[in-house]
Amino acid sequence: MEAASKPPAVGKFMVVGGGIAGVTCAEQLAINFPSEDILLITASPVIKAVTNFKQVSKILEEFDVEEQPSTMLENRFPNIKVIESAVKQLKSEEHRVLTEDGSWYGYEKLCLCAGATPKLICEGNPYVLGIRDTDSAQEFQKQLTTAKRIMIVGNGGIALELVYEIKGCEVIWAIKDTAIGNTFFDAGAAEFLTCKLTSEKPEAKIAHKRTRYTVEGTKKEGRTEENAGNIGSALGPDWHEGLNLKGAKEFHRKVHIETMCEVKKIYLQEEFRILQKNSLDFPKDKRNKSVTTDNEAWPVYVELTSGKLYGCDFIVSATGVTPNTEPFLHGNNFDLGEDGGLKVDDHMHTSLPDIYAAGDICTASWQPSPSWQQMRLWTQARQMGWYAARCMAAASVGDDIDMDFSFELFAHVTRFFNYKVVLLGKYNAQGLGPDHELMLRCTKGQEYVKVVIQNGRMMGAVLIGETDLEETFENLILNQMDLSSYGEELLDPNIDIEDYFD
Repeated sequence: MEAASKPPAVGKFMVVGGGIAGVTCAEQLAINFPSEDILLITASPVIKAVTNFKQVSKILEEFDVEEQPSTMLENRFPNIKVIESAVKQLKSEEHRVLTEDGSWYGYEKLCLCAGATPKLICEGNPYVLGIRDTDSAQEFQKQLTTAKRIMIVGNGGIALELVYEIKGCEVIWAIKDTAIGNTFFDAGAAEFLTCKLTSEKPEAKIAHKRTRYTVEGTKKEGRTEENAGNIGSALGPDWHEGLNLKGAKEFHRKVHIETMCEVKKIYLQEEFRILQKNSLDFPKDKRNKSVTTDNEAWPVYVELTSGKLYGCDFIVSATGVTPNTEPFLHGNNFDLGEDGGLKVDDHMHTSLPDIYAAGDICTASWQPSPSWQQMRLWTQARQMGWYAARCMAAASVGDDIDMDFSFELFAHVTRFFNYKVVLLGKYNAQGLGPDHELMLRCTKGQEYVKVVIQNGRMMGAVLIGETDLEETFENLILNQMDLSSYGEELLDPNIDIEDYFD
């Protein structure tokens, strides 16, 4: 009660979350309102800043994410006040927030950008590790140094990056789908990428240019027991750069994929011994070499729904995320999406007055453009944070603004298995029904190009490799030009398609 009696510090604008969405939102508000205090509440002493931003085309963008001490953000924007504490309670009717350290903060307009938390296949098991923020990524690296075998469960972006980057450790990769990368790829693209996994030859790495800061040292020691479990902001692109993902052995890469299965049960070593079960050895490669024997004692064993049972040093749970809404729901009547996110309209406004949301915590509930869908990716986190700031700024001065153009077309660029990957529009024919056709061009080891056509119009595309087609295809999806007359010439490598539609 003592904390409640203190007069709250008030900011015209408040942002909760030090990830890409929150920091982008706070920066834009600070630029638009240089004389107003912008309060940024974050549970971590490091924030995620967008650097080296490059507009590749109308909508497609590339950028780096750099971890920085929050003081660097305050130095760049003197009107941003960073409060390093987790949120304990939101009183929306009173327009104020209580932090874990017992302080109250008032706001006129609030944007919630608290991200998401990993879905763990098993809570409270010391051998199950979820990778979401810098701390958990470093803990993973530490455990990997002594590991001979691990199991990765999940088929999204983090799983895809891990299986390719880990060296010197056997990897059993358990996925519930028929092919890898189901979130991003069809079976053809998955097969194109799988060839890279079996490559014995190490590839040259791209130089890592970014400085990284962590919550090690005195700041981390100062964290209290109550907030020790707080999850930091999500990892950005190239999160594994700068981490040495090397196991206890000396071979390059060994990955075995178990498809169409999920985890049925996890046994600790003693339980497994008492039950007298048998585990499988790592499937032998073409050279008939195996690092471990069938009777090796492992710290943990995993039984899959396929009936197979493997022992390993630890398990990485990479099965997606859940919007981190929990601190804000008590006493507040938010409308929630089916995925548990805070529903937002086409101006990033939640169902409660003066409260906005952006990034992984929110669920887009407006009628989307035919070529756009929400995915919890760092590109959308930046776009949503930027647009939410514009909407908050406009509302505070009584203006109305049109929806940002970036929501006209889904566009994402990343790297998987050392290939540049561009995803555009309905790249997997999401929601198009059976009435569509696919056109493919594939050069093994070099490029994979797929376009989705419906009624003669391009609706989406997957580009793997250095294709230089992203800007042209983006324009073709946006302008919905009838391509029926071009037929297979559309992907003919001997035709310069960029000049074709210039």
